[in-house]
Amino acid sequence: MTAVTRDGVPASARAGAGRLPRWYYGAAAIAPLLLLAMWGAVLLVRPVAPSVARVGEAAPAFTLADLDGNPVSLADLRGRPVVVNFWASWCGHCKEEFPLLASAAAAHRDAGLAVVGIVFRDGAEPARDFMARFGGTWPAAMDPDETVASRFGIIWPPDTFFIDRNGVVTSRQIGQLTSADLDRGLAGILGEE
Repeated sequence: MTAVTRDGVPASARAGAGRLPRWYYGAAAIAPLLLLAMWGAVLLVRPVAPSVARVGEAAPAFTLADLDGNPVSLADLRGRPVVVNFWASWCGHCKEEFPLLASAAAAHRDAGLAVVGIVFRDGAEPARDFMARFGGTWPAAMDPDETVASRFGIIWPPDTFFIDRNGVVTSRQIGQLTSADLDRGLAGILGEE
């Protein structure tokens, strides 16, 4: 016969109620450490740049191929104000800020503004479709091994750099650009401060 407690519940059921097996506690302690180790490994696998782009310093030089295979070189844009925008077709914030970049490129064309998009962790075809859908008229360069992204310190898109006519980074916007962010960045490179 099974022993029963005063409230009518079998004693064997009451003894283990509310307790998890010991291995659950071990797994709960180890799982966050494993996730942290995996994230660290991802960051360590990325190429290490000798230096990362900093405001007030020269922008890292790069030459990449655009979506049509043509070279895009920051050195070729020396003497012009430049916006370098790291983006991806799968990035929601990139989709939201893209019209702002398109408007700025058109509005400041006469001032020599150059916009260069660097495709981050995305394929050429999705990037080409994105440019067509959102009316991008500037070069979109592929960075397949993320060497340039590493030199600029990019972790996730969007990330935008404003580079003056002398090749110096005047400001950086990590995350989505707002109209105010864009105006502030452009003022620093177009000489409208």
